[in-house]
Amino acid sequence: MREFKRQPELKDEQEAEAKQIYDRLEQVFDEERMRIARLMASKGNSELFGQTEFELRDRVHELGARALEATADERQKKGRLRRS
Repeated sequence: MREFKRQPELKDEQEAEAKQIYDRLEQVFDEERMRIARLMASKGNSELFGQTEFELRDRVHELGARALEATADERQKKGRLRRS
Protein backbone atom coordinates (compact mmCIF):
# COMPACT_ATOMS: atom_id res chain seq x y z
CA MET A 1 0.00 0.00 0.00
CA ARG A 2 1.21 3.49 -0.81
CA GLU A 3 2.48 5.65 2.05
CA PHE A 4 1.22 9.19 2.37
CA LYS A 5 3.14 12.19 3.58
CA ARG A 6 2.89 13.08 7.24
CA GLN A 7 0.17 15.46 8.27
CA PRO A 8 1.34 19.07 8.58
CA GLU A 9 1.46 20.62 12.01
CA LEU A 10 -1.19 23.31 12.16
CA LYS A 11 -1.46 26.52 14.10
CA ASP A 12 -4.55 26.84 16.32
CA GLU A 13 -6.43 28.90 13.73
CA GLN A 14 -5.65 26.36 11.02
CA GLU A 15 -6.74 23.48 13.24
CA ALA A 16 -10.05 25.25 13.89
CA GLU A 17 -10.54 25.69 10.15
CA ALA A 18 -9.71 22.02 9.58
CA LYS A 19 -12.39 21.05 12.11
CA GLN A 20 -14.99 23.24 10.36
CA ILE A 21 -14.17 21.73 6.99
CA TYR A 22 -14.19 18.22 8.48
CA ASP A 23 -17.60 18.79 10.03
CA ARG A 24 -18.95 20.11 6.77
CA LEU A 25 -17.63 17.17 4.78
CA GLU A 26 -18.53 14.43 7.24
CA GLN A 27 -21.99 13.66 5.84
CA VAL A 28 -20.87 14.03 2.22
CA PHE A 29 -18.00 11.58 2.77
CA ASP A 30 -20.18 9.11 4.67
CA GLU A 31 -22.73 9.10 1.84
CA GLU A 32 -20.03 8.65 -0.76
CA ARG A 33 -18.35 5.91 1.28
CA MET A 34 -21.62 3.95 1.12
CA ARG A 35 -21.90 4.55 -2.66
CA ILE A 36 -18.36 3.24 -3.08
CA ALA A 37 -19.05 0.22 -0.87
CA ARG A 38 -22.17 -0.58 -2.92
CA LEU A 39 -20.22 -0.18 -6.15
CA MET A 40 -17.52 -2.55 -4.94
CA ALA A 41 -20.03 -5.09 -3.58
CA SER A 42 -21.89 -5.10 -6.91
CA LYS A 43 -18.80 -6.20 -8.82
CA GLY A 44 -17.56 -9.75 -9.17
CA ASN A 45 -13.89 -10.63 -8.85
CA SER A 46 -13.39 -10.39 -12.60
CA GLU A 47 -14.93 -6.89 -12.64
CA LEU A 48 -12.84 -5.23 -9.91
CA PHE A 49 -10.37 -3.77 -12.35
CA GLY A 50 -10.85 -2.00 -15.66
CA GLN A 51 -14.11 -0.05 -15.85
CA THR A 52 -14.63 -0.29 -12.07
CA GLU A 53 -11.29 1.45 -11.52
CA PHE A 54 -12.50 4.38 -13.61
CA GLU A 55 -15.82 4.52 -11.76
CA LEU A 56 -14.01 4.48 -8.41
CA ARG A 57 -11.55 7.14 -9.55
CA ASP A 58 -14.41 9.39 -10.61
CA ARG A 59 -16.07 9.01 -7.19
CA VAL A 60 -12.82 9.89 -5.40
CA HIS A 61 -12.26 12.90 -7.67
CA GLU A 62 -15.77 14.09 -6.83
CA LEU A 63 -14.88 13.89 -3.12
CA GLY A 64 -11.78 15.99 -3.76
CA ALA A 65 -13.84 18.58 -5.62
CA ARG A 66 -16.32 18.73 -2.73
CA ALA A 67 -13.43 19.25 -0.28
CA LEU A 68 -12.09 22.15 -2.36
CA GLU A 69 -15.57 23.66 -2.59
CA ALA A 70 -16.11 23.40 1.17
CA THR A 71 -12.74 25.02 1.87
CA ALA A 72 -13.38 27.88 -0.55
CA ASP A 73 -16.87 28.43 0.94
CA GLU A 74 -15.52 28.54 4.50
CA ARG A 75 -12.84 31.04 3.52
CA GLN A 76 -15.27 33.17 1.55
CA LYS A 77 -17.53 33.40 4.61
CA LYS A 78 -14.60 34.81 6.55
CA GLY A 79 -13.68 37.23 3.77
CA ARG A 80 -10.40 35.40 3.14
CA LEU A 81 -11.24 34.38 -0.41
CA ARG A 82 -12.82 36.27 -3.24
CA ARG A 83 -14.39 34.42 -6.11
CA SER A 84 -13.71 35.74 -9.59
